[in-house]
Amino acid sequence: MKQRVIIMGAAGRDFHNFNTYFRNNDNYEVAAFTATQIPNIHGRRYPASLAGELYPQGIPIYDEKELVSLIKEYEVNQVVFAYSDVSHNTVMAKASAVLAAGADFRLMGPDTTMLKSSVPIVAVCAVRTGVGKSQTTRRVARVLKELGKKVVVVRHPMPYGDLEKQACQRFASYEDLDKHDCTIEEREEYEPHLAQGFVVYAGVDYQQILDQAQQEADVVLWDGGNNDLPFFKPDVHITLVDPHRPGDELNFHPGEANLRMADIVIINKIETSSLENVEKVRSNIRSTNPKAVIVDAASPIFVENYGILSGKKVLVVEDGPTLTHGDMTYGAGAIAARKYGAAELVDPRPYAQGSIRETFNAYRHLSNILPAMGYGKEQKEELEETIAKAEADVVVIGTPIDLRRLINIEKPAVRVRYELQEIGEPNLDGLLRQKLNL
Repeated sequence: MKQRVIIMGAAGRDFHNFNTYFRNNDNYEVAAFTATQIPNIHGRRYPASLAGELYPQGIPIYDEKELVSLIKEYEVNQVVFAYSDVSHNTVMAKASAVLAAGADFRLMGPDTTMLKSSVPIVAVCAVRTGVGKSQTTRRVARVLKELGKKVVVVRHPMPYGDLEKQACQRFASYEDLDKHDCTIEEREEYEPHLAQGFVVYAGVDYQQILDQAQQEADVVLWDGGNNDLPFFKPDVHITLVDPHRPGDELNFHPGEANLRMADIVIINKIETSSLENVEKVRSNIRSTNPKAVIVDAASPIFVENYGILSGKKVLVVEDGPTLTHGDMTYGAGAIAARKYGAAELVDPRPYAQGSIRETFNAYRHLSNILPAMGYGKEQKEELEETIAKAEADVVVIGTPIDLRRLINIEKPAVRVRYELQEIGEPNLDGLLRQKLNL
């Protein structure tokens, strides 16, 4: 008899696990997906064109809150957990609920989900969201380009629109972002690569994406999302850890797996962390993965027109996922505001509109920072209105892209940028030369 399966996800790893293992597998019947973390995913269907011949009607996507009742309704044998940046305690709480409902609970590993490439793969991953993958991926891309390699970036999925249209997306210009109607989160990840002249792929079907990307690349650079494992089998696996959250490298899924698998571990943000926290993280790396090479790094901030922050009431807008399921209470924008003498960080909660207000209700650790939520047109408008209503003198934009390109900000605003800088040796240039035999 076929095993009946539900896949728990967040519109990323869940679809990938299905595509690589379950799609044409006669031993299983995937009854449903459940969704969390990302708004507006549940209530839709994984389309038949992506689901394959075994699923002519596609596959329904439900809210994860319905999981236990769905196990009983569909007489499910297995539940596959397939999303990232959750504590080990949370994973086991989900497992306990599944077991109590009578089903098996399953985590899928690299051998069943990683795709193999015909060109070298360098993967940049992390132990938590918001550790600094974006600037690290940009740094790795520059190093490889300087070594004479043509680099194509493949980004972890963010398919929040029409899944059929997003099966395999190629971005080579800003116009492509508009063509694909990208969300703020997508733009934050793709645009910095485009600014450096690199092509970016993303989407839903990563076999199709890999097939195309490796045709135009000497090296494919995997740009990980959250703290998920790579979808492609890496030749060089780089994992970032965060001394601002010491201990998380051993307490979050699948971040700890990334730490254990890494060839290179980067301790980022050393310049803004305490020595005690840095050494705690370093000790955890050495005890968990003694074969990994450790690279010390900083992510210094660069602020345009920073003088206008002194003595002002400042509204700080930071990267959304870093603040929400990344559990951070501040980011580069807040650090910059304090560094350059802001008198006050304005609490955005009294001014929050619509789904932005709901975000604050869902993530109670947030206070004087506004997450740049923008998963669709309506949410971008709510973000714009929230900023307009806030009683602030200046807006500090701490997101990876300049929000002024996407929404109207009438208040004076400054943008914060950050780049990865290795401290001393070993550094990425030498390590990539060595590990890729360049």
